[in-house]
Amino acid sequence: MDELDLALVNALQLQPRASWVDLARPLGSTATTLARRWDRLSSAGLAWVTASFGREFSRSRCIAYVMIRSDPRERSHVVAELARCPEAATIEVATGGHDINCDVLTRDLRELDRFLTGKVYGVQGITSVSVLLTTSLYLEGSRWRLRSLDQGQLSVLAKGTMSLPRGQHAIDLDGLDRSLLEHLAHDGRLSWAELSGLTGTSTATARRRVGRLMSSGIVAFRCEIAHPLAGWPIQASLLAQAPAADLDRICQGLAAWPECRFVAAVTGAANIYSTFWVRDLGELQRLEARTSNSFPSLTVLDRMVALSTPKRMGHLSDAEGRRVGTVPISPW
Repeated sequence: MDELDLALVNALQLQPRASWVDLARPLGSTATTLARRWDRLSSAGLAWVTASFGREFSRSRCIAYVMIRSDPRERSHVVAELARCPEAATIEVATGGHDINCDVLTRDLRELDRFLTGKVYGVQGITSVSVLLTTSLYLEGSRWRLRSLDQGQLSVLAKGTMSLPRGQHAIDLDGLDRSLLEHLAHDGRLSWAELSGLTGTSTATARRRVGRLMSSGIVAFRCEIAHPLAGWPIQASLLAQAPAADLDRICQGLAAWPECRFVAAVTGAANIYSTFWVRDLGELQRLEARTSNSFPSLTVLDRMVALSTPKRMGHLSDAEGRRVGTVPISPW
């Protein structure tokens, strides 16, 4: 990926469904060139746009982190079985206290229990399972930025970015909403006309429904990238414990760091789960030192480095992080 490719991905992180015409001026290119670039990137699995959960998802639905120990001889089998499950949105093979970590999205705790009982506990090769539940979500992957644009480009793109209100009441989704989200999970840049044809509704209704889902905070669009090929090869996570009185301040502080991709307050002995993308393992060491200096009351309990990410938010990946297939999430 060259500089224009990275700038294009960065722009789509800010405006995942923007038209090529709208992106052409700030990127100093043409709509035709950008469309051609994106077709190449997405066809090669180097970048993609998808519908994902938004910042208000945890208020009305369930985000769990299922941490698994497995027999090393059965690990590939365990990963393959879990990857087939739409509930298992993201799967990492990692170092640390557990060798397989899954981000699990369900509608509620009962559905989580059915997933664990009916699908996880019966997988041959799993030797132990522990589960953390999200109590507050501070940062998720749709808000991580590549930082390939200059301030002028960012200013122009910010003018077209939708500002979404916080704290709206939970909304009920119907069959049309879920159909729209299923198609947008495969390809978050489907046009309104394409969505209309796929779901049997009008373009105006498709636009209105998707806008409603986004403004509720239940849904967000994200532009993903094969990060090992884009200069961010190391994904590391920290499980940490903080006093309850400091929890909100620390989570907000971590969420403001540019390396940070994900922060949640969780249940369990560890009450903070955070994920970072860094350029090398030395940077990870410096990051933990910075964490200790910035938040003295925080105690790191486990450090996990992803060896591979076979699945990320419903999209299957190869060893280099390229998308090779889709098992769309369906927690709606």
